[in-house]
Amino acid sequence: MSSDEPVLETHIEGPVAFLAFNRPAKRNAINDRTVDALQAFFGAVPDGVRVVVLSGNGGHFSAGLDLSEQVQREPQAVMRHSRNWHAVTNLIQFGGVPVVAVMSGAVMGGGLEIAAACHVRVAESGTLFRMPEAQRGIFVGGGATVRLSAIIGADRLTEMMLTGRTYSAEEGHQLGLAHYLVGQGEGLEKTRELALQIAGNSTTINYLIIQSIARIARMPAEDGLYAESLAAALSQTGADAEEGLRAFLEKRKPRFA
Repeated sequence: MSSDEPVLETHIEGPVAFLAFNRPAKRNAINDRTVDALQAFFGAVPDGVRVVVLSGNGGHFSAGLDLSEQVQREPQAVMRHSRNWHAVTNLIQFGGVPVVAVMSGAVMGGGLEIAAACHVRVAESGTLFRMPEAQRGIFVGGGATVRLSAIIGADRLTEMMLTGRTYSAEEGHQLGLAHYLVGQGEGLEKTRELALQIAGNSTTINYLIIQSIARIARMPAEDGLYAESLAAALSQTGADAEEGLRAFLEKRKPRFA
């Protein structure tokens, strides 16, 4: 692809923004331009966007970090690069807008780290999950030790990284790497359905879900219960709560602003 082609395609349909990694010749390997594009979008999500769908063009979600950019970096540069990935994946996970990932083909290394930052993950049959960094002589730096271990457990992640084992779509679904498993080519249709359903929720509640649950899961139990009470109190004091309860009593779908 030419240098002026976008590495991240973006288009908006109503309340849903569709983003697609656009380096198909590289199996959507994530280079620094792609990280910058993700940061630019999630750092300033357009007004009116209530859900984001993230996919990859050309049959692959992402084969991981573009290793051609990683040769001969000094330790401090590697650490700064890793911390920038952490900042961007934090924007994806905690930016306040639900993100649905459509996973197909290769979902490996940094690609899997980005997928793990998404809130809902749909895998097409034929998807392959792998963490190959150890076989390249490097350690993960995009958040796998926190996010992937929270999904599949530290023990499973250790085995996955030591052996470079590849998990199929079916195995990944069983492990929790994917919440939904669909046929090949059916991922976008399923994610569109899920995105519109999520977009119909109260934006306040979506925000609280995104901000609260992952953090509460890392708290001591009593602290987590206290934080849950605060979120509950915030949720029940505004117009969305009034509309939701009124709609329930009137046996209709709520119409949140």
